[in-house]
Amino acid sequence: MLNKFILLFNTVKFLKPIQIRYRLYYFARKKSRDALGKKPILSKQSENNILNLIESIHISDCYIAKNRFIFLNLEKSFRNNIDWNFSDYGKLWTYNLTYFDYLSHTNQKDSLYLINSFIENIDKIRDGLEPFPISLRGINWIKYLSYHQINNKKINDSLYAQYYILLDNLEYHLLGNHLLENGFSLLFGAYYFRDEVLYQKSKEILTKELNEQILDDGGHFELSPMYHQIMLFRVLDSINLVKNNFWKDYELLDFLIKKSALMLGWLENISYKNGDIPLFNDSAYGIAPTSNQLFKYANRLDIKIDRVPLYNSGYRKIAKDNYECIIDIGEIGAEYIAGHAHADTFNFELRINNKPFIVDTGVSTYESNDRRTLERSTRSHNTVEINGKNQSEVWGGFRVGNRANIINIKENIDSIEATHNGYKNILHTRKWSFYDDKIVIEDSLTEKAQGIVRFHFYPSIKKEDILEIFSKNNHSIKFDEYLYSPKFNINLKAIVISISFREKIRLILKVPQLF
Repeated sequence: MLNKFILLFNTVKFLKPIQIRYRLYYFARKKSRDALGKKPILSKQSENNILNLIESIHISDCYIAKNRFIFLNLEKSFRNNIDWNFSDYGKLWTYNLTYFDYLSHTNQKDSLYLINSFIENIDKIRDGLEPFPISLRGINWIKYLSYHQINNKKINDSLYAQYYILLDNLEYHLLGNHLLENGFSLLFGAYYFRDEVLYQKSKEILTKELNEQILDDGGHFELSPMYHQIMLFRVLDSINLVKNNFWKDYELLDFLIKKSALMLGWLENISYKNGDIPLFNDSAYGIAPTSNQLFKYANRLDIKIDRVPLYNSGYRKIAKDNYECIIDIGEIGAEYIAGHAHADTFNFELRINNKPFIVDTGVSTYESNDRRTLERSTRSHNTVEINGKNQSEVWGGFRVGNRANIINIKENIDSIEATHNGYKNILHTRKWSFYDDKIVIEDSLTEKAQGIVRFHFYPSIKKEDILEIFSKNNHSIKFDEYLYSPKFNINLKAIVISISFREKIRLILKVPQLF
């Protein structure tokens, strides 16, 4: 019990006062409203304006036919009416059902049926009326209605009421990407309904949060390449909105363009040659628009990329003729909203001749279960685990207690060395040295503790391929199996190797010219 209290304290101490204040406020307010039987208003008289928007990005198809859906690689068919509270596949699946990202893949008859089904059942809907799904749904409904020139009083009045539910429940208790999503959606609602209250709150959130959340090198401060893509998509959609709908004298336009240009530069720096992202922290394929889709969208909006070298986001990319290596020498991010962080300091990915070789193990679930705990652990990353413990206290699905801090970095053109203190009295230093035909990795510990180096390989990589890469090493290599998860609910068998050592180890990864 004491250990749990200490872990909770070590987590809460990183929160901002506003997060704690709003958690307490929303909790007390809910109790009061429930006692009084007060319920939200679900329809509000509105006057709307169909918006002018150029083509955006269509998220991957997740709707098959009437009442049949696939989200997160899990399929569900509803026999009769849609159960908008369906929870058998977890909360994230339910969220996706209520986001309405799939509208661009439906015919108009099905689209209106789905929207009206949601509205007709709205008084019974639970997760779908939380602020995050309202935010995404608002943008998706407005884009769809505007693209198809649909002006429906019932839909508009419901949507307007939902925006005021959102305004009443802004996610100040979470901050980070959640509050940004609220702000982006309020901007769409403000323009669609010409609502000054929604606009002023949106402007306040976006200017403050984008200035804080977008780092000087252009990275999003939660340090997930996938969430960076999502946030960049929202910025680009907001530019599309403001640029093509004269209402507020374009006063946010320059600000949004500058942020997007910087974010595009970071994404270009962190992406592989083919546009893939490394799966660092909570990242998975098939959720966000791809880097190439975002670059093309930015081009349609006439946005130029602002290229700034990677530095304070903590990532580095080294590209040689026949390999690309992306490494993590950064802090847990962001300090007060670290739910998407992993215990992965000094993790890295390696691609040889444009093909995945050493990979991050990925993310298959957001449920608070053993699989989620394993995927966030140090042992699931390409770094050093000491005494069987995590470098940072990841727990509870989206919590982090004490965490590894970077205390020293040395860099030159072909080597990177960094030290972290995640194991308290035992400091771990890792040095990468990059050559045309090899990478040398040196790990050292300040005490003679038991360390284990692990490398996780892409599923197509065979034992003989690994032995060839490590042929210059004399250390005993243990081969095991792990599950590689490039997408939610996708688990592919692959090889992981582990090498035990004390105090120091030097490994040479021979990079073949052909692979």
